[in-house]
Amino acid sequence: MVRPASRHDARNEMLPGTLDMLILKTLCLGRMHGYGIAQRIQQVSHEVLQVEEGSLYPALQRLLLNGWVKAEWGTSENNRRARYYKLTAAGRKQLGAQMASFNQTIAAIFRVLETA
Repeated sequence: MVRPASRHDARNEMLPGTLDMLILKTLCLGRMHGYGIAQRIQQVSHEVLQVEEGSLYPALQRLLLNGWVKAEWGTSENNRRARYYKLTAAGRKQLGAQMASFNQTIAAIFRVLETA
């Protein structure tokens, strides 16, 4: 689950499919291990979004099965064995489609919110 970071335990989830899109977008930067992906999302969101392990790794597995990312084993910065993920061409195409759909949904939500 991706949820806003807060001191209270409000389990506010993001729109369905958002986590996949955030992971794919993060991997545009280059290959990363799971913990690095979660940290990057948290950092770029200015600590607002937190990706929990229980959601991150199933999402990465789903992206692997769809062919949107590739994975290989490597050594992390602290000399631990880690699985590194890399965006594929199909993943880049999927990211574009997901971003277009997301932007359309957000625009529709704003239209509703802006009406009196």
